[in-house]
Amino acid sequence: MVDYIVVGLGLAGISFCEQLEKHQKSYVVIADDLQSSSKVAGGLYNPVILKRFTLPYKVHEQLEIALPFYQQLEKKLNSTFISYLSILRRFHSIEEQNLWFEASDRPGVGQYLFPKLLKNKNESVDAPFGFGRVLHTHHIDTKVLLASYQNFLEKGDKLRRETFDYNKITFENQGVCYDGSKALNIVFCEGFGVRKNPYFKYLPIKGTKGEYVFIKAPELKEEKAIKASIFCIPLGNDLYKIGANYDHHDKTFTPTEATKKSLIDKLKIFIKCDFEIVDQVAGIRPTVVDRKPIIGSSIEHERLHILNGLGSRGIIGAPLVAQQLFNHIERGTEIEGEININRFTAKYFKD
Repeated sequence: MVDYIVVGLGLAGISFCEQLEKHQKSYVVIADDLQSSSKVAGGLYNPVILKRFTLPYKVHEQLEIALPFYQQLEKKLNSTFISYLSILRRFHSIEEQNLWFEASDRPGVGQYLFPKLLKNKNESVDAPFGFGRVLHTHHIDTKVLLASYQNFLEKGDKLRRETFDYNKITFENQGVCYDGSKALNIVFCEGFGVRKNPYFKYLPIKGTKGEYVFIKAPELKEEKAIKASIFCIPLGNDLYKIGANYDHHDKTFTPTEATKKSLIDKLKIFIKCDFEIVDQVAGIRPTVVDRKPIIGSSIEHERLHILNGLGSRGIIGAPLVAQQLFNHIERGTEIEGEININRFTAKYFKD
């Protein structure tokens, strides 16, 4: 018997596993390669919503935990997936410059925005109105992180590479059983895969498809991530990650020609050099109607729990919500209402 079965191994699953590691709980992870949007995430460790110059949910608390979390994980896994990366917001107009200056004067937001305008010095970039620079930013190579963590789990015989079968769950007085394996708790960290979960499928996790294209641009010579209508993220060796889009209708994992064209058209607005498209990937973000995570326990089966709805901000958000869920399960602490599953559960079971 183990203390936990964790279903799914994206950023949410890794963050919860690390809570189990920290508190010396026994566990096994069940995951396939179909349910994780983390492997195609942008990987930007960014404290500001750059479309509106606002802050996401509890960003100050998230940042206190997130970077130390990844730094410790690098050492533990003997891997390198964190890099310092400046993020520049390309201004489209003088009005947008003024909005940046106004935001930089606001309490809270201002500590993450450099208050001075930066002039464009790259001849391959079109930015006549300059840039604003976001502070306290990094890049997390999620592909390397996921591969390193999978390797760590496999060495400890803690990973089962398979698709979870909900029909194999049975409930006992002292826990729950899955396919002959007994555990005290099951935590579902499935992302968009939760749509097939009979215990939590009522939750409003709609899923938003995002696609990236990868380009090789030897003349671009840009070392900072640029945010215009899309991101241009340098990866080294003249490679750049371009994206992403937000498609609320297509729920497939297949990259599309239409999205490729749309992303490239947007890129050409501010990139003036030649480039070659070398790859394209797609994933589905687990998004929620109120843009906040969903964590908590099943109202019908107290041994079943969920950590989901991280959307596009799982990089900085996952460690904090994983900590909250662990404390709720093990210590009975109350989950904050803004991210508590009860904000949806009560209405569903009442109806």
